Amino acid sequence: MEQARKTATGPGRVLVAVYAIFALAATSRAGVQIGTKFHEAPLAYVLSAFAAVVYLLATFALAKGGERWWRVALVACSIEFLGVLTIGTLSVFDRQAFPDATVWSVYGQGYVFIPLVLPLVGLYWLWRTAPQRVSA
Repeated sequence: MEQARKTATGPGRVLVAVYAIFALAATSRAGVQIGTKFHEAPLAYVLSAFAAVVYLLATFALAKGGERWWRVALVACSIEFLGVLTIGTLSVFDRQAFPDATVWSVYGQGYVFIPLVLPLVGLYWLWRTAPQRVSA
């Protein structure tokens, strides 16, 4: 039998709140960018929308708790971290591909590098709250 500590308790509440703020920010940013100037930088704006989906999924999974949602949060935080590293690196070395910033551009520079640190904090918290095997 497996048990999972709740991911939204203690410091996890702060983590869920920060993810919720980033979900709102990324969703708003992507909505405005896609709705008003999609033709200027479609790749950047689609990536902002993708980041918004990842933040929304991570927020919900961390808030929900339980083993299944713990796994979803793990995948979301992992995708987020890989996305920040990939988009961050591409936006530094290929500025023409990113004429306008995304949430993850230059490793989240526009958001004080929180997008770079947040998935690491999330992954650490998930490690701390990992489902434990209980011997019968």
